[in-house]
This record gives sequence, structure tokens and C-alpha cells, in this order.
Amino acid sequence: MIILIKILQVVLALSILVLVHEFGHFIFSRLFKIRVEKFYLFFDPWFSLFKYKPKNSDTEYGIGWLPLGGYCKISGMIDESMDKEAMQQQPQPWEFRTKPAWQRLLVLFGGVFFNFVLAVVIYTGVLAAWGEEYIKNEDVTTGVRVDDLAYEIGFRNGDRIISFEDVVPHKFQELQVELIRTQAKWAKVLRGEDTVTVNINENYIPAILKNKGMFDYGIPYIIGAIPDSSVNAASGLAAGDRILALNGTNTDFLFDAMDFLSEHKGDSLVATVARGEELLFIPIVTDTTGKMQVIPNTKLSDFYNITKKEYSFFAAIPAGFNKTIQTVANYWKELKLIVSPKTEAYKSVGSFITIGSIFPGTWNWQIFWNLTAFLSVMLAVLNILPIPALDGGHILFTLYEMITGKKPSDKFLEYAQTVGMLLLLGLMILAFGNDIFRLFN
Repeated sequence: MIILIKILQVVLALSILVLVHEFGHFIFSRLFKIRVEKFYLFFDPWFSLFKYKPKNSDTEYGIGWLPLGGYCKISGMIDESMDKEAMQQQPQPWEFRTKPAWQRLLVLFGGVFFNFVLAVVIYTGVLAAWGEEYIKNEDVTTGVRVDDLAYEIGFRNGDRIISFEDVVPHKFQELQVELIRTQAKWAKVLRGEDTVTVNINENYIPAILKNKGMFDYGIPYIIGAIPDSSVNAASGLAAGDRILALNGTNTDFLFDAMDFLSEHKGDSLVATVARGEELLFIPIVTDTTGKMQVIPNTKLSDFYNITKKEYSFFAAIPAGFNKTIQTVANYWKELKLIVSPKTEAYKSVGSFITIGSIFPGTWNWQIFWNLTAFLSVMLAVLNILPIPALDGGHILFTLYEMITGKKPSDKFLEYAQTVGMLLLLGLMILAFGNDIFRLFN
């Protein structure tokens, strides 16, 4: 059932993105009286699931059977259909190739533009409906809890991260992402009363990209409740107690205590406990799984200030626009990592399987629309890249024509389209290969 829900979310999100993208090409084509032969959701090699051509219309609308995108076939344009026979015919006034360069440029840019607008619309709606909720990095006064990789790099439990070089992280949840985006060579942290510089060797970047949790909340181990059935029900522990150490080993953070306990299954230990102003030493035991059988307090709002922002509809519009711009900037930084072999970020490139994995196993509209907006930005940025077969490649050739006054020949455009399609095929093979490798490793 979880897989089915993920698949439905991916198909719905990508269908929305493709329809909006192709509609951008469509609407500008019709604006300049360029004939659109087909407007399809999904691809239709050999046959389609549905097709309809309205009376007195030149456009056939349909749904293909291959759910890998969609297309808008514009007359007189060299595209993925590679319709060479049509291009050899006498140019007609309703064709893309006979229109002025500035009109063709807008037709080509229409898909990217509409994906950008879609992201703004979605983010505006999400902010108006749900607002924002996050924890500021500066409000995590307990500092971070680091994993083995972060410790090896030089970070320590309790560090309060001030900046990655000159970039001051705003949201605690995005600390690792900010580290990746900036490719920082050093970080400034507050360690106790001292400001310390942590040097970050660039050789760690591949490991950081693979790692899923370098920084966690440094939540103290405070007991929320003790069940009557607990092995420590009569130990003397009480709700509100804060465990500072176990057998003299500092376990101030919840996860440190859990790690320590997992190594002492069925043991008798002494817990150092802070109860108000008192410091107590209480004998405890663990069960055969290494648990104290108490319920720790893990409610983040009890430890940190939760920043909540609510927006009216009109206030959400500029906020949605700004969020889209920031998402574009962030994704561009992440994209640059992929083309740098030393980062090994190309190994993280994924196909529909990877996209599906980021959606939750239960249907959550807030998460769905946030992810759809992000994917819309991703589609816009990828399509604007100056690669033949993508909108950006066609835009590059059109700009060249507008600047030089020389139009590339149809034969050159055909060759460029072929090269671009081969590049995209190679990227798809890499993406599916990475996904398959991850599935079996």
C-alpha cells in the first residue's frame, strides 16, 4: 500500500508539472498563431489511450500509454519527434520556423516560465494554507549531537554552529544541506565559551553527500514518564529527572544514553540524575534489549522555540515568490556539485525511483504540494540548461540568431537535437543505474 501511494503521488505530481510545462509552449504558440499538432500527457508510441481533436481545430489532444512525461508537437519545429519529412516541405506561415526569432524565443521559454509560475502559485498556496514552522539554528541552545562522520571531520557534541565560512545557516534542519551547498572549507562553532574554527577537508564531500544525519538536536535525556510495568518502576527515578551520566560516563544527550544502554543489556548501572537543584545517584537496571523502560521527553517544543509564521493570502504572494527564487538559487548550487567529479555527486543522480522515494508513504497534502513545487523548480532549471534537445539548447541557438542575424541550418539543428537526445539518454541510463545499484546495496 505504501508503494502504491508513493507511485500515485509521483504520477500525479509529474503529470501536473508536464501539463503546465507543455501548456507554456502551447499558449505562446497559439498567441503567435503557430499551429500545434499534438498536445499529449504521456508518450504515445504506436498508440494512445485517449485522443480527441475538436472540430475546426488543428490540435489533437490525448493521453499516451507511456507515463514518462508528455509533449507539445509544434509545426515546423525540430524536436524530439525528429519529423524530418515535415521539415523538408515548403515552410508555411503557421509554422514555428517562419516566425520572427523573438516569437520563437518566447515559445521556447514558455515551458520554463510556466514551471516557475507554478512553483510560485504552489508555494503561495502552501504558505497561505499552512504557513511555515521550523526551528532556527540560533535557537538550538543545546548545540548539536554529531554522528561519527561529523566527529571525524572535527565537530563535537554540544557545538553551536555559527557559520559555514561566511554563510550563516538560518534553519537547523538544513545545516547539513547548507554545508553541502556552500562546499565550505571551514566552519565557525561556539564550543562552550570559546569560538572554534573547524577545518573541513574537501575530500569529505562525497561522504557528506551520502550521509543522512551529521547533525541532530542535542536533546537532553529528561524522563517524561515511567510505566508501572517498567523494570525501573521502583528505582526511585521520577518524571522530570534529567540523566547526566551512566556509570560515570557522560550521557547528557538522549541518543548518547541510548547508545550506552544498548551496550549494557541486562546490566545494573548507576545513573547520575539532576532533579531540580539536587544531584542524585540512582541504581537502575536495563532489560535484555538494553532499555531502561522509561519514556523520555522528545517533544522539541519543550526544549526549543518553534518559529511559526502565518500568512494572509496577499502576504503569501511575495513570500511564495521569494521562496521560489531561493529554491532556484539553492538547486543551482546543488546542480553544480553534480558536474564536479571530485564531489561524486553524480552518484546521487536518480530516476523516477529516487523521486518516488522522497514522497511519504502516507498522503499528506502539505508535503505533496511542497515537493511538487520543488520538482517544478527542478524541471525549470534543468530545462533552461544550454543542452541540445532541452529548451535551453533551442533558446541558445535562437539567441545566437538574434545576436548575429544568422539562423542555424535545419541540418545543424537536427544534428544538435540528436546529440542532445543521446546526452539525455546517457543521463537516464546513469540515473536508472544509480537507482538499481542502490536497490541492491
